[in-house]
Amino acid sequence: MMSFDFGGAGMFVFGAIGGSFLNVCIVRLPHGKSVVQPRSHCVHCQKPLLWHDNIPFISYIFLRGRCRFCKEKISSRYFIVELITALAFWGFYQYFGWTKLLVPYLVMTSGFIVATFVDFEHRIIPDEVSIGGMTAGLIFSLLMPQLHGVRADDGLVLVHAKSLGLSLLGVLAGGGAIYAMGLLGDFLFKKESMGGGDVKLMAMVGAFLGWKLAILTFFLAPFFGAVYGIIEKIRTKDTAIAYGPFLVAGALISLFCGDAILAWMMRGYGLW
Repeated sequence: MMSFDFGGAGMFVFGAIGGSFLNVCIVRLPHGKSVVQPRSHCVHCQKPLLWHDNIPFISYIFLRGRCRFCKEKISSRYFIVELITALAFWGFYQYFGWTKLLVPYLVMTSGFIVATFVDFEHRIIPDEVSIGGMTAGLIFSLLMPQLHGVRADDGLVLVHAKSLGLSLLGVLAGGGAIYAMGLLGDFLFKKESMGGGDVKLMAMVGAFLGWKLAILTFFLAPFFGAVYGIIEKIRTKDTAIAYGPFLVAGALISLFCGDAILAWMMRGYGLW
């Protein structure tokens, strides 16, 4: 007889609630607005939402995707972000369990979700996400050496210092790689080819994942971006694309499959 997974269900609900907050960040951060005040309101009529109109999933379905007051359509993005965040929290819990690594990776992924949706819509990545995420990654690395696979063999202080050093190296490798690619693109195409937000987002990736997986992310992202870029070129004739979401895709693949990919590459080159 199968038992009910209370932990997974709790993480799904917690993720849905977190997704509701991420929606606020997605709407307000690109315009430099506070994510705390004022309280949630309709973007059309500006009336504050009733508490029971702000329940993840349920309120959107009950209201049939429209504002209670002005009847204007509510973007389906609100429902999608809540669902993605809930599934992400549930999935990370299933993979990492109740370990110390769960919290930092949930923080990282929450930043990734905001960066993805904002970049697709506005072609920017807010500093609150990238720089804030990079800072969080450095702090987590200092407090949790497990984040970079550092073992407690060299004494407590040295272990934490080594973990922080690996995080800083990841910041430099991740941000530096994408910055160098941008300079090369600027030279070849005679126009800006990589935004500063992408550089800072990659620095955030490096802070959490370290230099090896940051470099792997750098090489994985173009595979996703190229396909999307070709489609957008055909559809809109525009060669510029939001690159942040593909860095996010590369980072998540690196997190879950990076060690296996690197081992496969090393064996292929006879280095393993």
